[in-house]
Amino acid sequence: MFNRRKFLLLSLFTLVNQILSFSSFASADSRKKITKFIPNTAEAVPAIGMGTWLTFDIGHHSDEVLSRIQILKTFLEAGGSVIDSSPMYGSAEKIIGICLQNIQGNPKIFSASKVWTPLQEHGKQQIENSFRLWGLDRFSLLQVHNLVNYKEHLQTLTKLKSEKKIKYIGVTTSHGNKHSLLIDIMNNEPIDFVQFTYNITHDEAEHILLPLANRKKIAVIINRPFDGGNLFRHTKNKTVPDWAKQANINTWSEFFLKFIISHPAVTCVIPATSKIKHMQENMQSLYGTLPSQSLRLRMKEYFKTLL
Repeated sequence: MFNRRKFLLLSLFTLVNQILSFSSFASADSRKKITKFIPNTAEAVPAIGMGTWLTFDIGHHSDEVLSRIQILKTFLEAGGSVIDSSPMYGSAEKIIGICLQNIQGNPKIFSASKVWTPLQEHGKQQIENSFRLWGLDRFSLLQVHNLVNYKEHLQTLTKLKSEKKIKYIGVTTSHGNKHSLLIDIMNNEPIDFVQFTYNITHDEAEHILLPLANRKKIAVIINRPFDGGNLFRHTKNKTVPDWAKQANINTWSEFFLKFIISHPAVTCVIPATSKIKHMQENMQSLYGTLPSQSLRLRMKEYFKTLL
């Protein structure tokens, strides 16, 4: 599918890039890695994961595949493990599988995908395809995407969980949609995970969803942490304030991500990127200390002044 020479050249380029940015990661590695615990099992996972919506839906373009291998490698080497995808994301699952096959050392990942179809039987086929495309015999987590036919798909996932083919089951929403139904599911279905949108400007989840997840002991994955990139439009040509830098928040991506993972009910956030530099910046958020509640409030109020 892709040229070995190009792969080696890109690997060399990535190595040089990582060496040039080593000082930032070295300082990060000297601090504490931020992990969260899945309530049902107390399993620890890194608080910064990786999404694949749009960024890994690249078809079969060889140069793009090589780039994604390096992005995933950067993510794993920086301490990440949670990779989230879906059959809805075009070629993303296939590309993840190719990337994993081309990364040496059998990397340890927390694999999370979804089922997304109105029909239960089609859902079973989607799940089989996901196992094949990722190259796995067991998933860490399978979720019902956007709550589509969630009752029947949860039956399928519960059976697979009992057979130990998946460890956790969950449901997802995004863009603030279907919160009423999501609340009902969280209250009445035996799920381990829930995924929804939460960021520094779209904070509706603070009112009901996050407290409910905390009470029900449901792990939380957060999507759209940068609001689809819109948050960076408000920080263009602006530097992170000094008081944030004093708290080891040195970039705007770190500002947005640490705001999210500092909420006690959040387990993991899954920013997506197609650029190695941005992955490196995202992964710096995995180290250091979390903002206090008073600092979180200051961060939110400050960002309002930029809108």
